[in-house]
Amino acid sequence: MTILNKPFNTPYNTAPFSKIKTEDYLPAFKEGIKNAKAEIDAITNNTEAPTFKNTIEALDYSGEELDRLSSIFFNLNSAETNEEIQKIAQEVSPLLSEFSNDITLNEDLFKRVKAVYDSKSTLELTTEQETLLDKKYKGFSRNGANLPEDKKEKLRAIDKELSQLKLKFGEHVLAETNKFEMHLTNEDDLAGLPDGAKEAAKQLAESKDKDGWLITLDYPSYIPFMTYADNRALREKLSKAFGRKGFQNDELDNQDIVLKIAKLRFERAQLLGYKSHAHFVLEERMAQTPEKVTSFLNELLDKAKPAAKEEFKKLEDFAKDLDGIDQLQKWDSGYYSEKLKQKLFDLDDEQLKPYFKLENVINGAFIVAEKLFGLQFEEIDTIDKYHEDVLTYKVTDAEGELVSIFYADFFPRAGKRNGAWMTSYKPQMIKNGVNERPHISNVCNFTKPTKSKPSLLTFNEVTTLFHEFGHGLHGMLANTTYPSLSGTSVFWDFVELPSQILENWCYQKEALELFATHYETGEVIPMELINKIKASSTFNEGMQTLRQISFGLLDMSWHGIDPSGITDVKAHEVEAFGDTSLYPDVPENCMSTSFSHIFQGGYSSGYYSYKWAEVLDADAFEYFKEEGIFNKKVADKFKTYVLSQGGTENPMTLYKKFRGQEPKPEALLRRAGLLK
Repeated sequence: MTILNKPFNTPYNTAPFSKIKTEDYLPAFKEGIKNAKAEIDAITNNTEAPTFKNTIEALDYSGEELDRLSSIFFNLNSAETNEEIQKIAQEVSPLLSEFSNDITLNEDLFKRVKAVYDSKSTLELTTEQETLLDKKYKGFSRNGANLPEDKKEKLRAIDKELSQLKLKFGEHVLAETNKFEMHLTNEDDLAGLPDGAKEAAKQLAESKDKDGWLITLDYPSYIPFMTYADNRALREKLSKAFGRKGFQNDELDNQDIVLKIAKLRFERAQLLGYKSHAHFVLEERMAQTPEKVTSFLNELLDKAKPAAKEEFKKLEDFAKDLDGIDQLQKWDSGYYSEKLKQKLFDLDDEQLKPYFKLENVINGAFIVAEKLFGLQFEEIDTIDKYHEDVLTYKVTDAEGELVSIFYADFFPRAGKRNGAWMTSYKPQMIKNGVNERPHISNVCNFTKPTKSKPSLLTFNEVTTLFHEFGHGLHGMLANTTYPSLSGTSVFWDFVELPSQILENWCYQKEALELFATHYETGEVIPMELINKIKASSTFNEGMQTLRQISFGLLDMSWHGIDPSGITDVKAHEVEAFGDTSLYPDVPENCMSTSFSHIFQGGYSSGYYSYKWAEVLDADAFEYFKEEGIFNKKVADKFKTYVLSQGGTENPMTLYKKFRGQEPKPEALLRRAGLLK
């Protein structure tokens, strides 16, 4: 038994990171699975008649030790991994997948669940209990409980293979990201780059004992170069390196993996009686069917495409007038967009960054959470962290009661995947009369402080921080009885509402004045800059919308059909992008081979949900604007019906309780400036 299989004797029951050795994980998983199996056996072999309490509830509370261990291990595999951890992940994933199948394909257990489910009408259940019963029954039926034995075996084999393929996909993308470096020794090659980006590139080179400057595919390095570097040939080189991750016919190639994942997912759906993987997934989403998703995306496409074409034409004309560019390419997009934005709005990120020192922005997010939901954040140093960069906070309510523990991890490093996400190390639940509070984490990749400057965020990074913090609040304010319905355990196309709505505060004068102060002078961000931020917020919105729609359509093209006829990943992708492409295709690049959201993360058949949730968030924020962005009544309703309820009820029901009506797409089109 390792430290991971015993109750943690730590402040707030936090993860004892510094005491865990890498070699502890594998034995801990084996022990954890054994213990969880014993809990399942106890439920299955119970001689009493099945009831909601001894079967459904017992099932939801089972496996707590294994769940905590999994969350610690897999969170570290994303945020602080190494070869050893990756190797263990490859070994452990099939074991977990097998264990999960052992539960869902356990006939005797399913009989008990089905017995309770079939007597549903005679039971006096709360709404949350009804939802849990429905979810547990579907958890079995959607995972093969009604299948004959030979098909169950087939399902097990597919799930095992899928769990390994998804890991391999992610490892390849991370290895590709870490492998590429653009080493520059001539300062002229950095012309156009802001001083902060140049200094960061120099520091990176120094850290690897190189002279000159290093540019990598990590976002804080990649984005500034693509946005500001005057050297078009180097932008092309960097852009092509970014776009060919997993697409180089070498040992890190992901093409076969993509084809295998798509085909196995289809095969699995068919086995369970669904037309496609998307039909299977969407049964448990607000959108419900692939047809609804496709028509939703196409409806937005109709509205956005004319605007996008117009914006693209303006960008083309601008690049031609400025630099005589005849054909705009993908590596020109960020560069000329930024130049045109500066010309139109006299605004660039470098003007804004001094007002967005990371510490001030974090504090700003905390103040917004306090004004809306009465939360207090206190930095503490009494709990363990998995890396020295991680910040740790104790979150309390107005009465001083513990709400959550919060971890924040903001800078890139070799063992951390790109992007930004929210996750949890301990779920919220009410068990044995005790309201167990959650441990929530936000992970991002922002520009590190340099010798001369603190970490100053671009405005895009500010909205990213607020976005992930919105997910964080959804986790922190969870207040449900059952762990599987708690926090962000909601329909996937509802989960982005709390994150996306919080971004709106970044554009509001009342909110910005609370935290956007110049890191040297302390001056509050001038009104003139706030007006420019708002005016430029819909800049190239048509093109941005088209881009998001294209990702959603690509996702559906892999998952909404029978993919067995697809043999060429690139050719398939080009066809899927047909209606949404503005720039010429780059033959040596492929998006699918590094589209981690859908091939590694949980977004398969769900990428549309970003846009879907934007409709919800634009509509919800209009309510705040009508009553005041810090209006207590509206904030309380949002906390009561959205943030605290998790997945206890149908999300549309919860939304209507908060808003009093269904969301209207016009709110999004208005905000995006796409309604003339």
